[in-house]
Amino acid sequence: MSGKGRIWPGESSAGRDEQTGARVWQITAHDSLSHGLYFLTDSFLPDEKAIIFAGFRTGTANFFQAGFPTGDIRQLTDSESINSFSAVIAHDGRHLWFTRASTIVVLDLTDLTETVVANFPGGRLGEVDLSADGRWVVSAVRLDSGHGIVVAAADGSGGSIIYRQDRVIIHPQFHPGDPTLIEFASDPAPRMHLINRDGSDKRLLYDHDNNEFVVHETWLGRTGDLVFTIWPRAILRMHMPSGRISTIAEFNAWHICPSRDGRRILCDTNCPDVGIWLVNVENGSRRAICYPASSNGGSQWPKGRYALQADFEEAARSGASSLDEALSWMEMKTDTVYGPQWTHPHPALSHSGRYATFTSDRSGRSQVYVVELE
Repeated sequence: MSGKGRIWPGESSAGRDEQTGARVWQITAHDSLSHGLYFLTDSFLPDEKAIIFAGFRTGTANFFQAGFPTGDIRQLTDSESINSFSAVIAHDGRHLWFTRASTIVVLDLTDLTETVVANFPGGRLGEVDLSADGRWVVSAVRLDSGHGIVVAAADGSGGSIIYRQDRVIIHPQFHPGDPTLIEFASDPAPRMHLINRDGSDKRLLYDHDNNEFVVHETWLGRTGDLVFTIWPRAILRMHMPSGRISTIAEFNAWHICPSRDGRRILCDTNCPDVGIWLVNVENGSRRAICYPASSNGGSQWPKGRYALQADFEEAARSGASSLDEALSWMEMKTDTVYGPQWTHPHPALSHSGRYATFTSDRSGRSQVYVVELE
């Protein structure tokens, strides 16, 4: 029997951050792993009365919806091979897009029906991103022959692998205003690239080697510029289309989430963990929001450089996971090089910017939290 639609009593509890006094809600409390959606996407529904999260309370990864600040928890999916970091909420707030093995799936949040929009047999897909006009969806794919970028029509009329290469591809993201442009990352360096939706005109945005640890690039809200971190030194801005780079703030910002207007950036920190911060893009000033006290797993972060093949091989030998089973470091089941990802806060702003979600395993098990910013 399917668990779709199953209801759990709400688990939300409210408190205050001991150091900043900010209001914090712990949304999940089940004795299983739960985490928010990936930090490049918002876990809140548009009305900010509910949150989508990934959880393993059924034994495998599935998606759930929790009322906010209180409310029951509803199971949204019930299937194997879901990529728990893959989901994005549609612009209309009525659908959830995610990947399951080789397929891109859209879920109707009203009646929980699922539609497979595209299938890439033999592939393993990463997270998805929607174009600003809602007509296209993009994801990274791992194939036996290497790595690629897939683009599919949101209406299910077709999809294709638009680009292939030998190196790992992660985090493809549509331009916030131009549905014909996609930014994506390669691993290892050089990392940041731009490509047309049809696979033409791939260009390198920033040339660097493995000793310059560029990570977590994303669009700066609707500005059309890009932001990224050079770990653990600074947040930088790439002014587009010129490619000119300027420094926003110099500190150990880690995962970065810009506001929709591009005026603020929310980030967590590591090595050392000095909390979640909100950064003013114009002048680089910042203030501490809260202290998630996550374990922030990953042996690579203190090294300040990209992990090379030898680093992953050593992790696999130590029992982390089999390299040939993973799309990328994000999917290694117990990655000790860059993760596990669910031990990272991954703070993400809500639509209004009043709230932020984050994940913390400070209780011994990763759980979903919300902090009030204003």
